[in-house]
Amino acid sequence: MASAEPIPVVLGIGGGIAAYKAAELARALVADHCRVQTVMTEAAQEFITPLTLAALTSNKVITHMFAKPGGDGVLAAAVEHIEVARSNRLLVVAPATADLLAKFAHGLAGDFLSTLYLAFEGEVVLCPAMNSAMWAHPATVENVKTLAARPRHHVIQPDEGELACGTTGPGRLPDPARIAAAVHRILHQRHDLDGETVLVTAGPTREPLDPVRFISNRSSGKMGYAIAEAAALRGARVILVSGPVQIAAPEGVELIATETAREMHDAVMARVGEASIIIKAAAVADYHVADVPAQKVKKTAMRLSLELDPTPDILAEIGRVKTDQILIGFAAETQNMVEEARRKLATKNCDMVVANLVGRDGIGFESDDNEVALVASSGDVIRLSRAPKRVLAGQILDQILNLRLTMHARTK
Repeated sequence: MASAEPIPVVLGIGGGIAAYKAAELARALVADHCRVQTVMTEAAQEFITPLTLAALTSNKVITHMFAKPGGDGVLAAAVEHIEVARSNRLLVVAPATADLLAKFAHGLAGDFLSTLYLAFEGEVVLCPAMNSAMWAHPATVENVKTLAARPRHHVIQPDEGELACGTTGPGRLPDPARIAAAVHRILHQRHDLDGETVLVTAGPTREPLDPVRFISNRSSGKMGYAIAEAAALRGARVILVSGPVQIAAPEGVELIATETAREMHDAVMARVGEASIIIKAAAVADYHVADVPAQKVKKTAMRLSLELDPTPDILAEIGRVKTDQILIGFAAETQNMVEEARRKLATKNCDMVVANLVGRDGIGFESDDNEVALVASSGDVIRLSRAPKRVLAGQILDQILNLRLTMHARTK
């Protein structure tokens, strides 16, 4: 099975009251398939213990520049900062205190974190947190300006609100979810889909039974939204046609909200001509009530029978009208997923079908993880091991690009 190695990231923690939020950030980074190496200043250890971060990251925590005799195994060797700098792709510092910002801006290296910073050549994400007066001080303003101007540096502005000192204003550590999202964008920013228009469908549809009831399914939309986000990060123009979900649209994506299968069909067919790649990840209802009552159906002791008609087959219709576009279908199955994917591949004129078994604990519908098999028109079957849907989204796009190269080679 194909699998992706976790992305190596350093989490530097400065000595401010907001250091306790670093635990939540560490969990978010690990959930996003990062291997997190934590580095703490001595002051940071006054607010949160190294043991907490070691438990959350399953990795040792570096707390000092030099190992001490009789140390507990979490201390750094004399030149470990060089190895840590070489082996990680991104350094995120949260909270980045006024002291750390000053050290970084002026090249001062008196502890492990500041020394690591000078040796680090990857992307750097700085998340300032401090008292409002300290944030507004001319020295801090100048230091932030200096750091923001450096290549591969990203400064996430602090939030406004009530601070630990009792005042209200700018200086709160940015929300850990916002930091994790920024890290994800930076790590996955690529340009191999520049010039492409990717049309993605996601989520379930709802087919009304009466004004208050509907037929639907357990799709959360997480897989389709992850693909839309990943495609946008790789340079594509993305059109996302979504059923009703509880997820915010990814940044830089055009969202078209729909509810029923008919609405999704009409929205997709109106825009399909613009797309070079079409990814049908939505779980569209197969049946609907043709004549929906105008009033709520009252409950009685009698059994209720419904007459259901088929909904439009969006994937099959795209397969009939597509030109040189790449069409990717999804197959959520409870058994024989590869065989069912092959059937859908042939009958819907897809170039590839992404199949997964639903109903298993921890993967598929409503889950953050998935495990899929990609069945290509060439007959190849590529199995992707269980991973977060965000990670699988990138792997699926990789295989779509490989598929395009293969298709182009055949036409030459």
